[in-house]
Formats: sequence, structure tokens, C-alpha cells
Amino acid sequence: MSDRSIFLVTLVVDDYDTAKAFYCGALGFDCLQDEVQPDGKRWLVVRPVGEAGASLLLARADSEVQQAAVGNQTGGRVGFFLKTDDFDRDHAAMVAKGVAFLETPRREVYGTVAVFADPYGNRWDLIQHSL
Repeated sequence: MSDRSIFLVTLVVDDYDTAKAFYCGALGFDCLQDEVQPDGKRWLVVRPVGEAGASLLLARADSEVQQAAVGNQTGGRVGFFLKTDDFDRDHAAMVAKGVAFLETPRREVYGTVAVFADPYGNRWDLIQHSL
């Protein structure tokens, strides 16, 4: 039996500092690494507080093709899912920090959810699963 998991996903952004401010400030993620590489790029890894789940590598676009993908990495679909153990707490904190929710929270059979956008337009679900 193997022990495999997705631990890191690249999110293409237009500016390291803007992305870090949003993910670590407004969303409250931990910054795990922020190291300048020899080519001038940064290895910038953030993750929601806690031990479970994947981290994001915030990678600055460095070509026209990559720049075109900023904010549209999943073609306008919700592509990222932020799980919480307290929807109301996290929703209120995110709203207070200026996170743009695209809908009011709704109750589904699987839990409470609301779609929000990062500064680039990538769509995220904030979700608390039903017990």
C-alpha cells in the first residue's frame, strides 16, 4: 500500500506580494515558505491553518500565456474548495477583511457553502460539510 497525496498546487498570480497579502491576510493562511530563487522568482507556498490538505504555490506569471491564465485557471468554474469547521465564523471574518463573496451562503444536502473570488477572479467555495 502506498502513501500518496496531492500536497501542492500551483496558482498563477500577477504579483507575489499582492497574492501573499490576500491569502495570508484576508484568508488567514500560513506562509510556509517565501524564498527568492536564483532566477529572481520566489518559492512562495501558503496553506490554510492546520496540518491537513494541500498547499498553494503562488507563482508569478512570467509569459503572455501565463498572464492570460491569471484568474481563469479553471475556465470560470469553482476550482478551489476551502473547508471549514465553522462556516459562520470564517464567512464573517472573510467578509470583514473584504473578501468578495459572489452569493449569499446557502444550505445544500452536503453542507453550507458560498462562492467567493480571489483578487484575480478565481472562484472558491467556502464550505462546511454536514455531519
